Parts: sequence; structure tokens; C-alpha cells
Amino acid sequence: MRPVPTRSRRATAAAALAVSAALVLAGCGGGDDAESPFTPPKGDDSSASALGFPVVATRNTTRTGTKDPVDAAAAVARAAYPDGSEASRAKAVTIVDDQDWRTALAATSLAAPPIGAPLLFSDGAKLPDATVSAIDALKPSGSDAAGKAQAVLVGKVGRPSGLRTDAIEGADPYELARAIDRYTTQARGRSSDRVLVVSADRPEYAVPAAAWLAKSGDPLAFVTSKGIPPATARQLASHPKATIYVLGPSAVVRPSVTKQLRKYGTVKRVGGVSPTDNAIGFARYKDGSFGWNVNQPGHGFLIARDTDTLGAISLAPFAASGLHGPLLLLDSSDQLSVPVREYLRDVKQGYYPDDPTLDATAVARYNRAWLTGDVSQISAKVQAQIDTLLELAPVDDSPSGGDDGLPRDGSGTTTAPKSTTKAPATTTTPTPKAP
Repeated sequence: MRPVPTRSRRATAAAALAVSAALVLAGCGGGDDAESPFTPPKGDDSSASALGFPVVATRNTTRTGTKDPVDAAAAVARAAYPDGSEASRAKAVTIVDDQDWRTALAATSLAAPPIGAPLLFSDGAKLPDATVSAIDALKPSGSDAAGKAQAVLVGKVGRPSGLRTDAIEGADPYELARAIDRYTTQARGRSSDRVLVVSADRPEYAVPAAAWLAKSGDPLAFVTSKGIPPATARQLASHPKATIYVLGPSAVVRPSVTKQLRKYGTVKRVGGVSPTDNAIGFARYKDGSFGWNVNQPGHGFLIARDTDTLGAISLAPFAASGLHGPLLLLDSSDQLSVPVREYLRDVKQGYYPDDPTLDATAVARYNRAWLTGDVSQISAKVQAQIDTLLELAPVDDSPSGGDDGLPRDGSGTTTAPKSTTKAPATTTTPTPKAP
């Protein structure tokens, strides 16, 4: 995953759109050279194209169609906390500098209960228009766990006018991660007995943590290829005998580093070799109450390109509420990653249409996905393939059955959906390898 791009002129025309019965809120940016996904194709003046179909919304997917993470975060926050009732209102917002992906990643834990503050971005000391508009629309009520603050400012960022604010300060991302940990510990009234550790050097392996942090509120700590930074060492020492989950393969977080981590608690490695496999490995993982354990249907998936660091992080608030689900990463703009395709196929809901004993569709568990990025990052074709893989489908047990119109894995075989309402599949949590 590439580093966060330098600040550039942004198209912040409209941070969100409401589309029909589906909640479709999306930033309309995309950079100077990118066509907005809301622009109808030439010669097509249909109302569907004008509203962004099928790029923004399909049967089972919704997308924030922008390259700009500032717009994406603003759209996600408004979609996750829609205006209309006190029950859906955000308690607070978290504001982080858009040049600091590490702090942004650690700060996603502030979206979890009891603080409930979705992530928004600052442009240094200035608040972009999209962020200001999102705050105005969200009207945060104030988080009791954050001392009634309506905005939590992490690092040196712009201060929204008219809101009660609280600040989390630190000299660098490692100190800020530690300070965020202290802040959430105070809010919960107890220290966490688990810490998620990621590489500070390889964001493409670290960002799958975002969704889990927003759901669980677990603390995040950073290590580097050289070892454990002093601030991280102090952070880990504040969680005596914790279980330390290392996200990423040994090529990213080296065995020499995990050996040092054992001073602070039990170390378990999670993930996979490639960024895509790493995200799927985390999605499947379960260890007691830790981990998604998403091995059956009935979940909301978050999907981003493995090069879109802040875009992936911006999706995290969707894991804090609604249909919780893990973050998956794609390694191509115009080809659906094989591991993602096979994983979604494995957790696809199936039913037997001729079963007279059961209205299968009435008790089915449905999958959905929220994507981020414009069509240069994730093409409409790939989105359509993901939509098909999420669709509730009848099971065909014949030798040629189960064809969903997508390419198979080279074996030439077809696979019926693994989970059915007639006989749900059982799953086994992968056993973690030794760190």
C-alpha cells in the first residue's frame, strides 16, 4: 500500500447523496483527472445513471465513489450515523490529520463504545469543507465517556467551532497510539487484556485492523522492522500479561520482533502472506472473544484497494454499528482477487428452492458490502462480481451446478454455496501458527 498522498486540491462539491430506499452517501471527489461516478455515461441521460447506479449502488453493494479520503470519511460518518433520530446520532467525532495514517488507524478505536466517535480528517490545522459539512450534519450530542466532548482532537488538527472538544496529544504516531490507548482505557474504566500489534512500515498489512478496532475498541500498538519503539514498549507494559495479537506475516513483523514482544505477554500471529490473504486470515480468525470468525453468511463486508490506505481506514465506522463485518482488500482495479472471490464464495448463503418443509429465503442470512474508491480503484465490473458473490443463491448439487458466472480456480470444478438454510455448514477456526 502506497503512503498517503500529499495534500492536493480536492473536489468537495457534495459529501453525500441520499438515493431512494438504500442509504447511499458518497463523496463526489476523485481527483482532477478522474470522472465522478455520479456523472452519467455519454449519451445516457437515464435517472439511474444520474443517481450513480450501478457504480454507487447495486443489489448487495454500496460505494463511496471517491479517491479523496477526506470526502470518503465524511460520507461514511454520515451514512453510519444518519440524521433523523437520537438513537442513530453520533455522540462525538474523532478528527485526525489526513497525512498521518498510523494515528488515523489507531484512532478508529474511538468509534467503538463507549466513546462512539467516527473518524473525520483534518488538513493540518485546517478543517476541509467536507469535514465541516459532516460535523454540521451529524450534530454530535456529546460523549459521556469523553467528558461530554463532541469532538476528540487527535494530534495537531483543526478545531471545529462551536463544539466542546477534548484533545489527545503525542509527539509522534507511537506516542499518539499510546495516548489513544490511555484515553479508551479511562473511558472503559479498565485496562484491556489484549493488544493488536501491526507494522508501522507496511500499511497494506496494518489497515485490516481498522474495522476490528472500531467494533471492539481494542488498543493498537506499532512495531517497526527494527524493533519495538520506546513508546510502544511503555504502552505494552501498561497491559500486563495481555495477549498480543500480531497482524501480518513474519516477513512484515519479523520473528526477532515477536521474540521481543514476548516480554509483555502471550504472542499470537494472525493473518496471511499477501495483503489480501492477510485481511482474509484476520476475517476468519477467532480466539475466544477476539477475532471476527466470519466463516458463515450474514455479515457486512468492507472492501477497499490495498493501495488506498486512508480510504480503507475511512470505512471503519461501519464496523462499529449496523451489520458488523471485516475489511477485505483487493489487489487489482479490474480483476477480482482470487482469494477474495473464493472467500466470498465460501461464505455465500445458499438455499434449496425445492424444499417443501421450509421457506428458505425467509430465514436466510444475507451478506452485503460497502466499497470505497472510484472506478479507477475498483471498477464497476469488479463491483458487479462482488455483488453476485454476495447474492442469496439456490443450491444446485449437480456436477455442473453452482455456476455464478465467475471464473473458477483453475481446477475446472464448480462449487455450490457452502452454507444453506437446510444444513448450515460448520466451520473450524484456523489454528494460529507460532509467531
